[in-house]
Amino acid sequence: MITVIGSLNMDLVVQMNAFPKQGETILGHAFQTVPGGKGANQAVAASRLGSDVAMIGCVGQDSFGETLCAGLQQERVNTEAIVHSATAPTGIANILIYNQDNRIVVVPGANYELAPSHIEASKELIQKSQMVIIQLEIPKETTSYAIQLCKEAGVPVLLNPAPAANFDKQWMKDIAYLTPNETECAEIFNEPVDQLLEKYPNKLIITLGSDGARYFDGTFPSHIPGYMTTAVDTTGAGDTFNGALAHALVEGQSLDEAVYFANLAASLSVEKFSAQGGMPTLGEVYARMAGLGE
Repeated sequence: MITVIGSLNMDLVVQMNAFPKQGETILGHAFQTVPGGKGANQAVAASRLGSDVAMIGCVGQDSFGETLCAGLQQERVNTEAIVHSATAPTGIANILIYNQDNRIVVVPGANYELAPSHIEASKELIQKSQMVIIQLEIPKETTSYAIQLCKEAGVPVLLNPAPAANFDKQWMKDIAYLTPNETECAEIFNEPVDQLLEKYPNKLIITLGSDGARYFDGTFPSHIPGYMTTAVDTTGAGDTFNGALAHALVEGQSLDEAVYFANLAASLSVEKFSAQGGMPTLGEVYARMAGLGE
């Protein structure tokens, strides 16, 4: 079983023909509410591939919270450890889209109400997990507490350091995998990439978008290429990669195989609209893999 500790947001997506200037009111041409939040996205990605997944997070006592929990349940994600804040609303992301560009405002809301006490209350769930996935859209002290609890329980942690500003380098000694993209890696470490990869063999996996991912296997550098495809919406590609990587590792694949699998899953995710909308099933990943072998 995989347990995801992280954020749940409702994405409020507005499409328009131009961004408004200061003080200007314009008409948009489309509006959608789309389930999101990096934690929820990664939970859906792993579940859709066939993993048993539980989610630990916090939403408000409002319609967005109800909708997000119901959506996860439809995706076969266990939501019993999601708490409902009596004081904060469900987190949202306001996303303005124009001409393949976007401007995003995130209001964390109840995500920042997830406390160490909530992690402690889910201790048994974490202890029986085969892997825990964490991102950084929750309070830093809660992340620290969760990592320590996982260490004591002998449960490997896959940490996706986004947003990178919330990362603490002290966590490196206690996690199994760190999966920054190139920008996040530069912000966190500010060191030459080749040197960094050798410093953290089989632990630091740098994602490169359509170019795949890199890591160092202890002897040689490894670059697992991506799959070139026509992207419709790249939102959630990184979340798909992380959910798929965790799924593959828990299933017993080698790191090389797992990164390859995660790259293919991420390539499928960008071919449809919204973060969760394009996340593939196991059959879809294997079909793409079979096509490459023909």
